[in-house]
Amino acid sequence: MRNLIEIAEQQEIVYKGKYLEYHLDHVILPNGKTSTREYLHHPGAIGAVPLLDSGDIIMVKQFRYPTQSVILEIPAGKLEEGEDPVECVRRELMEEIGYEPQTIVHLASVWTTPGFTDEIIHLYLATELRENRAEMDPDEFLELVALKKADLLELLNSGAVVDGKTLLAISLLQLRNIW
Repeated sequence: MRNLIEIAEQQEIVYKGKYLEYHLDHVILPNGKTSTREYLHHPGAIGAVPLLDSGDIIMVKQFRYPTQSVILEIPAGKLEEGEDPVECVRRELMEEIGYEPQTIVHLASVWTTPGFTDEIIHLYLATELRENRAEMDPDEFLELVALKKADLLELLNSGAVVDGKTLLAISLLQLRNIW
């Protein structure tokens, strides 16, 4: 097997934001030559599919500034430092949709875009939801949408859902015959 590992020779944080860091690293390539690698360090995130007893899934619509568009997606959020992903699911679902899940099942953990970020997102199914009051962050503006299976699958099939975590999570539910 061929050596594919790159070794960091020098690491530099070019910019440190509220929760993202922009890195510029100098690396030694497998052939001994050097190059640079730019990437964003991200603390990680969760995405959860909130499945109601009725079979409907609660989705959120929100404006995503980098894309300059409103996107339909499953509830999601950034991990706080040292936070357990399951606890993050509980927190995010309470904040965003006002439901407390009694059962949380791990679906997958994936690198979102490994070519330029180390962000990993943990995807979950949340069931046995108890309604509570949403406690959105002050800078968060969402519209909740409860969708029946046929309607959500039609949106996925038509290309109306463009969010990667949502496409993957719903596909995994279908693939595993969970929903």
